[in-house]
Amino acid sequence: MINTIKINLTTEEILTQHIGVEREGLRCDVEGNLATTKHPDVFGGKLLNPYITTDFSESQLEFITPALKNATQVYDFLENLYNIAVLEIGDEYIWPQSMPCTLPDDAQIPIATFCHTEKGAQAYCYRMHLLQKYGGKKQVVSGIHYNFSFNEKIIDELYKASSKDTEYKEFRNDCYLKVARNYLRYRWLIIYLLGGSSVVHKTYEKEVIDRLENEYIDSCSSKGALSYRNGECGYANKNDLYPDYTNITAYVESINNFVIENKIESPKELYAQVRIKAYNNDDLLTSLKEDGINYLEFRSIDINPFDKAGIKKIDLEFLSIFNIFLLLKEESNYKNFQKDSNKNQFTIAQHGFLDTFLLMDGKEVKKSDWAKEILLEIKNINETLNLELNDSIEYQLKKIEDPKKTYAHKIFSKVRENGYINTHLELAKAYKQDAYNNRYLLKGFENLELSTQQIIKESIKRGININVIDPLDNFIRLEQNGHIEYIKQATKTSKDTYISMLIMENKLVTKKVLSDNNINVPKGDEITAVVDIANKKSILNKYQERAVVIKPKSTNFGLGISIFKEPASMEDLLGATEIAFKYDDTILVEEFAKGNEYRFIVIGDKVIGILNRVPANVIGNGNLSIRELVEIKNQDPLRGKGYKTPLEKIYLDENSALFLKQQSLNFDYIPKLNEIVYLRENSNISTGGDSIDYTDDIAPYFKEIAVRAAHSAGANICGVDMMIEDITAHNKNYSIIELNFNPAIHIHHYPYKGKGRNIASAVLDLLEYKIQSC
Repeated sequence: MINTIKINLTTEEILTQHIGVEREGLRCDVEGNLATTKHPDVFGGKLLNPYITTDFSESQLEFITPALKNATQVYDFLENLYNIAVLEIGDEYIWPQSMPCTLPDDAQIPIATFCHTEKGAQAYCYRMHLLQKYGGKKQVVSGIHYNFSFNEKIIDELYKASSKDTEYKEFRNDCYLKVARNYLRYRWLIIYLLGGSSVVHKTYEKEVIDRLENEYIDSCSSKGALSYRNGECGYANKNDLYPDYTNITAYVESINNFVIENKIESPKELYAQVRIKAYNNDDLLTSLKEDGINYLEFRSIDINPFDKAGIKKIDLEFLSIFNIFLLLKEESNYKNFQKDSNKNQFTIAQHGFLDTFLLMDGKEVKKSDWAKEILLEIKNINETLNLELNDSIEYQLKKIEDPKKTYAHKIFSKVRENGYINTHLELAKAYKQDAYNNRYLLKGFENLELSTQQIIKESIKRGININVIDPLDNFIRLEQNGHIEYIKQATKTSKDTYISMLIMENKLVTKKVLSDNNINVPKGDEITAVVDIANKKSILNKYQERAVVIKPKSTNFGLGISIFKEPASMEDLLGATEIAFKYDDTILVEEFAKGNEYRFIVIGDKVIGILNRVPANVIGNGNLSIRELVEIKNQDPLRGKGYKTPLEKIYLDENSALFLKQQSLNFDYIPKLNEIVYLRENSNISTGGDSIDYTDDIAPYFKEIAVRAAHSAGANICGVDMMIEDITAHNKNYSIIELNFNPAIHIHHYPYKGKGRNIASAVLDLLEYKIQSC
């Protein structure tokens, strides 16, 4: 088999699997008690959001990644889900451990509630059944469910190389059933390598706590215990159940018999360590018989307390090659492998730190010897197929050689020293702080503009399916319940017409449209590139004794704009025209409007956010030059390039040189202590400016004008740049200097100062993607 794969598939094709992870996590309060609050409304109906929902308890979050191609994509998406969720639960935390936080009695553990539909009623009744049969505390034990299927080309090539005495579907089913059987045989290794639940809080089930040997500050354990979730504390069926994995027909019949014999209520109550998943899991057994196996679900993985996502990327990488090992590994004919595998699971879960003995085909073998033998086989597969996953294999081997390197031992040591609740709360707080510090980032989507990332992030909250069509153009596709929308650069949508964009793109036309609608705009003149120097000077002469703005007719992001608040020389005015002509063949010369500049974001009929954008600046310390101060300010991690961070780096260009010249300064000037030096007049964030939120401070009078201005251009999404002398509107003077058809929204989400405004949410509302309550 391995030679068939090696000859016919590339490394990328072998490792391009379909992988998805479901990660559960309890919400807890600031003291480590189970939260009893409702699931956040922002995520909508629990049965409708495919990414963020609940499991058994209302307090038990469940993060579900879509099926992705590799370990990196899965890890990034899982971390995104964590970051999104943890910042929507107020002052609560996500408990970073499979075994629960401080628990109340079963009666006080809130069961997940659902909307009043047939599916909602079924979901609730099923949870009530589990509560009565297994108890609430056992049901809030949390874990990682790992779902995967191979690249179909692997199965296809193996089938071509086979005797072909069965149909392809049956051959494919047999491949996955073999993997399932082998997973049952070797799952003990995964429990050892990824186990992390080696201690239990004292509020867990009393009958369990009473059996444990050692008591610590607020927890209990027994010698050698590695994974209580996979041992005596975890949820398991009342009786040992052994499905028949010989073929699909036998498997379906065995599950049906368990239901008929009342051992389980339905197939989903089968707590097997590996689940066979169908194309239609709502009618699992019928779909398996008719359509075959879709993918497998591994259920032995504990939450890793030492990773925010609950599982390390290097462990996900190891699972990718472990899957291949399960496919290639030849099986023995030993009939009682399921019973022995169960014993091995409990032996490792309860005594994994000890170099105990396990059962291999009915014979005892030393745990460490068997583990090294398996990892050596996996290493050989890695080398033969050139998979380049040696680091992930060596990482696991170190845990075999030294049990103290396991996650289970590391968390045990911390708990013994600092206490169960304190240890895990400390981790939970650090993960939440990290999520906040990087709240503007969406991992795996860093190649997109930050504004586009906000649309994607908000779409995830609402359970909208996202497809990045063209990352270079920031072009994405959204789909929910058959409703499809295309968005470019976050704010170019189906809700605005092409003519609206053309109106706003052309500054001259913008002024005419606004003026026709009785909206104040600056007075000015137009100069084309064909105008000779004499006529150009003639026009500029009118502005030599006043404040003036010179800008391209069509521009965005503040490019090519020069602003003179004080009268300028003819030389400087001519220089400004040359800068503007680099961006358009026609430029505008306008009176400078008095007041401060504010950016209004209009979505539909409302102003959603208002920013005062402060021009790029530095604050002196009496020692460093402007050039040196800019270099230091640009080191702020919030500043970047290409609209992928909330603030942009400051660049010392010809515009800033000209602006400083008006102040008799240059880049080598050393500002005095606390002296603020502005580096350009225009305040665009895209040219290094700072942003301050004024949404709640600006009078409604100006908000109404902003909406009128957007509507005059026929725009539903518009950035309105307005000069205002008095934001209280006692002095109603204003002037609109620009309309923007593609306004950046991330600057409103993450202002330099003030409250963030969720513009992405308003865009999705405009596109009629509402939060689905049921």
